[in-house]
Amino acid sequence: MEITLISIFVLGYLAITLEHTLKIDKLIPALIMMALLWGLISINHLPVFEVDTLNKALKPSHIDEILLHHLGKTAEIIIFLVGAMTIVEIIDYFNGFATIKGFIKTRSKKGLLVIFSILAFVLSAIIDNLTATIVLITILQKVIKNRDTRLWFSGLIIIAANAGGAWSPIGDVTTTMLWIGDKVTTFKLIQFLLLPSLLCMLVPVLLASYLPAFKGDLAEAIDDEESKINTYG
Repeated sequence: MEITLISIFVLGYLAITLEHTLKIDKLIPALIMMALLWGLISINHLPVFEVDTLNKALKPSHIDEILLHHLGKTAEIIIFLVGAMTIVEIIDYFNGFATIKGFIKTRSKKGLLVIFSILAFVLSAIIDNLTATIVLITILQKVIKNRDTRLWFSGLIIIAANAGGAWSPIGDVTTTMLWIGDKVTTFKLIQFLLLPSLLCMLVPVLLASYLPAFKGDLAEAIDDEESKINTYG
């Protein structure tokens, strides 16, 4: 049975990595793999274990506890994403993105790179890195029309958002969990991680500014028509 479980996992993981070749979303093989693996474990009453980090060993556990733990973690992510997207939709409904876009007047790619990187760094420390990334990439779609150029900017936004979320207790899931568990304090996070986080944002931005993708101006002008629209007339 162990060979069967390993084979299902390998095939499922292979299907996930080859999603573009197979032209299927990675969610499909992941869900099928999950259902098959847990189904076989449950039906055959196979022993399950969890990692004991203190003793650095495996300890026996009950399948209900393991399932509840992993499904709970998955549910946390889903609920978090729903909340993040709700914030995005509310901002978009009240024309918030168009308002922010109205302040972006420069057409220089380097200028936009600096603006979006700073916004990602600051916002991620306030509203967490994932929400900041979603918000800024949504704005980016309204500012830059070319897909390839947008992908370059998106990559730097993700780097800056991850750097900005590291020094804030609410900037990242990991730091939030450590903060809630009284493992770290807000002052110590800022004291020890603000400067390294800033360097983690500045160095990639500096290097990226020399790349051809960030040289020159945008081919298309930033359209301000949307920012002039009043949702309520």
